[in-house]
Amino acid sequence: MARPVLTRQGGVVVGAGVVAIVIGRFFGIIELYVIGAGFIASAAVAAAYVAVRRPRVQANRWIHPTVLVVGDTGHVDIRLQHSGTLATAAFVLEEPVTRTMTEDHVARLPVPSLRAGSVSSSGYRVPTTNRGVIELGPLRMIVSDVLGVARSTSVIAGTDEIVVAPRTLTIDMPELGRGRLGRALLESSRRLGPGDFHGLREYAPGDEPRSIHWKASARTDDLMVKEFTVEGLHRCTVVFDPAPGAHDTSASFEHGVTAAASLVSSAVRAGLNTRFVTAGGIDLRGPEVVHTTQRVLARIEPSDRPLAVIDNDMTDGLALVVVVTGSHHAASWRTSAAIADPTITRVLVATNGDLSGASLAVSARSEDEFVTAWQAIVNQPERA
Repeated sequence: MARPVLTRQGGVVVGAGVVAIVIGRFFGIIELYVIGAGFIASAAVAAAYVAVRRPRVQANRWIHPTVLVVGDTGHVDIRLQHSGTLATAAFVLEEPVTRTMTEDHVARLPVPSLRAGSVSSSGYRVPTTNRGVIELGPLRMIVSDVLGVARSTSVIAGTDEIVVAPRTLTIDMPELGRGRLGRALLESSRRLGPGDFHGLREYAPGDEPRSIHWKASARTDDLMVKEFTVEGLHRCTVVFDPAPGAHDTSASFEHGVTAAASLVSSAVRAGLNTRFVTAGGIDLRGPEVVHTTQRVLARIEPSDRPLAVIDNDMTDGLALVVVVTGSHHAASWRTSAAIADPTITRVLVATNGDLSGASLAVSARSEDEFVTAWQAIVNQPERA
């Protein structure tokens, strides 16, 4: 149970009382005795008041949402329940708000007197400008006397955290035959050979003679050719390289984080079997991959721990492997090149802007540049 303590102002009051008594004793001035005793007595009364009027309050904290995206504003609501038999004195709630990668502050919430058995609520907003984790608490209740001579501090709630995930930008995923990336995927599909028989259609200039269905053509006035399904893009693996020195600056590191989050989110939205790989053996996949990736990227810092193994997950369909790193010189890009699998198409997202050494590469020196460059290789039509 918290004990009342004197504030700085209370210390001054007691000190003044002692000085008055000493001077009164030295000069024999009885009035100074009275004044000094009054100062000390006021401090004692204030401490007793704070001890007696300390509220019996229980607090519950409600955070919504628990995961924010950079630029969002979170809300922290605090529900107070007074279980005492008398009305409380007014008091103040203080809650430290500790942010990663930015300065801290303390939320102060004045609370008026609470009736016996009453329930009240208070709260504050948490704006976000950077990704990371915001730690809240412990929540302290501070009771002071009217003059601010004494105070009592009690912890009435523990700690919580708010995860601030990086922004996710809206980008398109490739379609076979569309844009540079789509054409590269189509070429990979053709190397796999024809898929299942789909149906018949009329012959068009450029069709291979071996695809003509002669029996069906004999029953019509036109040549008919067999159509087969083309193997489409089923899988997307996003690799984020947090190695120290992989990205030129802290800003380029953050651009890489945003690019990785955007790729994972967009791949899931497009219905692809999505996987996220980064340092420390982190290998995420499954229906919650977007949510878990956001939590990982909210906390990620430069690390020299090895990447999880980038390999073929042995599922059907074409695969896209996107490596987010500084340039093609990074070990993560060279590692992805060692995968001998005709179903995999690799794309480099270079936060340093160096696109040499990669046939499919996107510059991501800024968020706008990443979106523009990615959309260009996904949607740009083939030149005549």
